[in-house]
Amino acid sequence: MTELIPPSLTRLAHACAERLFARKETVGVSESSSGGLVAAALLSVPGASAYFYGASVTYARPAARAFMGIERLPPGIRSATEPYARIMAGIVSERLGATWGVSETGAAGPAGNSYGDATGHSCMAVAGPVSLSRVIRTGAPDREVNMVLFAEATLQLFLEALETPRQG
Repeated sequence: MTELIPPSLTRLAHACAERLFARKETVGVSESSSGGLVAAALLSVPGASAYFYGASVTYARPAARAFMGIERLPPGIRSATEPYARIMAGIVSERLGATWGVSETGAAGPAGNSYGDATGHSCMAVAGPVSLSRVIRTGAPDREVNMVLFAEATLQLFLEALETPRQG
């Protein structure tokens, strides 16, 4: 059988799962241009039901309204930005009652998005006991390659948050 999830995503998901299992913590995911790859990787780990609460692929505004309850964004914030990724991570965590919220938003290609971001632009965020966010630009013109790179970067950011010492 052909691998459905790239090995790089599987390795990162297993590392995240190990920490979630050990702490009895949970996660919810909201992703956009990674198209569900973050959720699929986290769900590929045996026993994922112990830590995985759910996910949505909020690829367009109607999905953000329906799944995340976002009718209007705060002034000055638009999709495919770091502040938007932070909002989405916080909302998914809160709505699912999960310890952690993870989000990704960007432009996979083959053309940039309607906001003016070039192909290969992605923003990801983690909300929870440790909150982090990041912007990446892959420089890759290929949609599928970007989707995998976005998912890898999102899972790597989540792993960094899980490995960051907590205050208090």
